Amino acid sequence: MKRENTLAFQQGIRDGIPIALGYAAVSFALGIAARNHGLSWIEATVMSLMNNTSAGEFAALDQIRINAPLIEIALTQLIINLRYLLMSCALSQKLSSNISIGHRMLVGFDVTDEIFGISIAYPGKLNPFYSYGAMLVSIPCWAAGTCLGVLLGNALPDSIVSALSVALYGMFIAIVIPPARESKVLAGVVLISMAASILFDWLPMPSWMSGGMKIIVLTVVISLGAAILFPVKEDEAHA
Repeated sequence: MKRENTLAFQQGIRDGIPIALGYAAVSFALGIAARNHGLSWIEATVMSLMNNTSAGEFAALDQIRINAPLIEIALTQLIINLRYLLMSCALSQKLSSNISIGHRMLVGFDVTDEIFGISIAYPGKLNPFYSYGAMLVSIPCWAAGTCLGVLLGNALPDSIVSALSVALYGMFIAIVIPPARESKVLAGVVLISMAASILFDWLPMPSWMSGGMKIIVLTVVISLGAAILFPVKEDEAHA
């Protein structure tokens, strides 16, 4: 492995450790839900290893409980996790043009909200080995938290389980705040996104617009507006 790849890999591990700890806490609640829906610890662990998304897995558990058809489960996962397609498109612009399709697919395998946050903030072009380092610690912790939730979840009081379930939100705020403090434009976009998200919860929406679809609409509209009003200069994009 080249030295620059090794350094990027090590940095990804360091930056991924806080995410991994947050994942372990949040997936504990997922493990409890998996146990209540009849999954064994092996089934729940494999599910979390292959599908690193809390909303998607919680939805899948409800469908597994009612024996929903596989095509229905697949379509539900597609709709719920469609926002990761937008994130992957953004990350593809962050990668150098000479990065192979294999590396691009591996990076896209674990594009979560938090890993996207640290990857998009990576200085200059994104080194795929940075993402690999973050994945190396975050994916096992997500699966381990799910496993422990199945095995030990009922031993903890509900108040602690509830507290663990909100840990991920605090961690994501910690990812967003530092770059927002350095850029007034980014800070403004974050505030507008928060206000628009609250407004979407208050306003009556069509029945077909799920929570995931609301996120997609807000992401496209706000990011498009920011790109038009505050375009990134070519020299800044390659800095």
